[in-house]
Amino acid sequence: MKKSKKIILIILVSLITAYVIYAIYLLIANPVDTYVIKKGTLAQEETGIGYIIRNEKVIKGENYENGIYSIVSEGEKVANGESVFRYYSDSEKEITEQINELNYKIQELLEQDENNITPSADIKSIENQIEEKLVNTRILNNIQEIDDYKDSIDSLMSKKIDFIGDVTTNSEIKQLVGQKKAYEEQLKNGAEYKKAEMSGIVSYRVDGLEEELTEANFGNLTEEYLENLDIKTGQIVAISNECGKIIDNFNCYIAVSTDSEEGMEAEVGDSVQIRISDKEKIDAEIAQINEESGKRTIIFKLNQMTENLINHRKIAVDIIWWDESGLKVPNQALIEENGLYYVLRNRSGVQSKILVKVTFKTDKFSIIESYQTEELQELGISEEEIKNYKKINNYDEIMLQ
Repeated sequence: MKKSKKIILIILVSLITAYVIYAIYLLIANPVDTYVIKKGTLAQEETGIGYIIRNEKVIKGENYENGIYSIVSEGEKVANGESVFRYYSDSEKEITEQINELNYKIQELLEQDENNITPSADIKSIENQIEEKLVNTRILNNIQEIDDYKDSIDSLMSKKIDFIGDVTTNSEIKQLVGQKKAYEEQLKNGAEYKKAEMSGIVSYRVDGLEEELTEANFGNLTEEYLENLDIKTGQIVAISNECGKIIDNFNCYIAVSTDSEEGMEAEVGDSVQIRISDKEKIDAEIAQINEESGKRTIIFKLNQMTENLINHRKIAVDIIWWDESGLKVPNQALIEENGLYYVLRNRSGVQSKILVKVTFKTDKFSIIESYQTEELQELGISEEEIKNYKKINNYDEIMLQ
């Protein structure tokens, strides 16, 4: 009897030892990976080439060969009927040189008399605009943009001097500002002024497509039609010295041709986001879809106007068809049983199989969340199981299958 018990004990120990050795072998040969759950975002994006369509009205006068003196600067808002620019007069060069000389003298006196001038709200506003433009020039590498900013700063400086003439107590500065205004009056007399025919944003970047890329022409916008316009991607529209335009700052459109799965399934009225640059992500809605040879040209309506949308006609854009944020997990962590998904949570060595709801899924990752009590009841889960239901949380460790 004792021998039999001893033999049975030896067999049991041998079996346990063999099992432990085998388990260790399996762990070494097939290590179990884990994943720490963190909040994240899943998105379906597509990069394409966008053609910018704006509601805009070109302003051009009879004396366009004389060149433009801007009253309202590039990018500023203007009301309907407000003067936007005028054309230079025949004596413009001589008078302008005299004005520039006065501006230089006034600036020198201002530097000496700076402490005796109390800036008004108008002066502070102009100074802020000048400072903003000076900051922007530090990151510019396009000579055309730098020249445009310089002209804008010169115009703002001239306006600042006019306001200072109204608040300064320095008689010499007042006299020089008075002479400057008298010369400016000479320029105004007999000059051709052009006014805004609608309210919106002023721009002098005119490319001749203002009457072609319009809402009225939406039906003709296909990939072939747009490519035949022969526009370079990313090219900045040059400043015109002959005319300007007013842009509706409430509506803007981008036409993108695509044959992606998302694009072919999209419908008018769908909401998406358009990324213009790393910092610009704009809400958009599909306004129209044109079919052509197995592809689509989708026209997106944007809810805001930005500098990039004013300066360019054709740019690279990202279409964000959808995105969803939540607990992001790799699909390897999901266990599917009878149409339901589970994850295996590891907490201090104790593993728990937890039912989770998958809200979004891509090829590699999914967004998951815990079920609410009402949802569990709809799934037919028993009251006892609902009572003991464990929820998944941020930073939980789960096993990868």
